[in-house]
Amino acid sequence: MSRKNRLPLAAVVLLLNAVQWVASEAVAAAAWTSPPYSYATNYISDLGVPKCGTHYQGRTICSPDHVLMNTSFIAQGVLFATGAILLALTLLTGRARRTVVALAAAHAVGFVLVGLFHGSPDGPAYSRALHVGGAAVAILCANTIAILAGSLRGLQLPYAYRVFSIAVGALGLLSEAFVGASTSTAGIFERGGVYSWLLWSAVTGVCVLVRHLRRPVAARMPENVPA
Repeated sequence: MSRKNRLPLAAVVLLLNAVQWVASEAVAAAAWTSPPYSYATNYISDLGVPKCGTHYQGRTICSPDHVLMNTSFIAQGVLFATGAILLALTLLTGRARRTVVALAAAHAVGFVLVGLFHGSPDGPAYSRALHVGGAAVAILCANTIAILAGSLRGLQLPYAYRVFSIAVGALGLLSEAFVGASTSTAGIFERGGVYSWLLWSAVTGVCVLVRHLRRPVAARMPENVPA
């Protein structure tokens, strides 16, 4: 693939990633009616548990559309990694490029594990361990990528975007640290750590696409800018 095509493709992939997650989560949550799904108290992973009637930490879990959510988990990992890697290969060089590519690949592996191994306490211990471990790695890597995107000059985007990237990534990591503080807010803080990079995906996709389309064709080949 030529370099001139990587930027718009990366932008579209990142936008698609955010849209498919939000849509899949909304559909899966709406299908959960007994009891109603709560964005505040239920974990996102509850939507992927296949067994209806599981009880865990005071929650009754029953997700009719668990297949949809687990598919979305896997798709998210692949799409986010693809978009981030395309940006890195096009706009970064040296250690910065290798770091982003490695983080993106680890994120993809983490979410594939999340989608394949559900987080139900009724399942095998190794399944839950792989699910929790994969999620932890994926969340850490994605938010770190957002912070790096604001720290590096290679994206050639406005100062406001760089501040946004650092802030949203840092807030995502901070939010995730408070997930276990209370069962009544677990879903809120978990989503803070996940929606951070989904928001980063959408904003980055829009910024890169708009900047690419506004530049003259001859100028759409950005020079690599070191960190």
